[in-house]
Amino acid sequence: MKPIRVLLVDDHELVRRGVAAVLGEEEDIQVVAQASDGAEAIQWVDQVHPDVVLMDLRMPGTSGLQATAILNQRIPKANVLILTVSEEARDLQEALRFGALGYILKGAPPEALVHAVRQVSQGWVVISPRMAGKMMVDFPQERHPLAPAREDSLSAREREVLHLLAQGLANKEIADTLVVSENTVKTHMRSILTKLHLKNRTQAAAYARLTGSSS
Repeated sequence: MKPIRVLLVDDHELVRRGVAAVLGEEEDIQVVAQASDGAEAIQWVDQVHPDVVLMDLRMPGTSGLQATAILNQRIPKANVLILTVSEEARDLQEALRFGALGYILKGAPPEALVHAVRQVSQGWVVISPRMAGKMMVDFPQERHPLAPAREDSLSAREREVLHLLAQGLANKEIADTLVVSENTVKTHMRSILTKLHLKNRTQAAAYARLTGSSS
């Protein structure tokens, strides 16, 4: 089985060395390159084709958010996992909006980081539990950006599609599971995004996990 190829992106060399050491202990994970900013990361992605881009949020020059947005448009398969010290809910929201699949705090234990890398490499959405709870607390007076206008607005089939999406299934896999066409799944997905006021599949999967729709 091929190892998970990881590109480390952080402007602090000490952090990169520490993370590389943690990941290097795992037989199924390989750090294939390191970058000190978002622009360098984009160049490396074209060369080493990583399965996971482990990205710092704030860096001089091209930030992690900017690089994530560019990668999400150019190379969607380069799954981005944000590794940051920021516990700001808005940073998490922005990261998801720009296409990141995961958001892990630098204070997380090594095993949590390793688990997140493995999950994100499979297309799963991973958010530090501490951040998931904080999101719901930080916005008590306004509609949460990952919450629906009407939680009961989804049909039974749409809830099934959302559940399977949160499990990391692609449209074709969802179609095969539900015994429907892929176009039907795409129609349900558009309806889900509209009803829940979400922008993309990543936000939909994150919503499902935050609300328990994935269980």
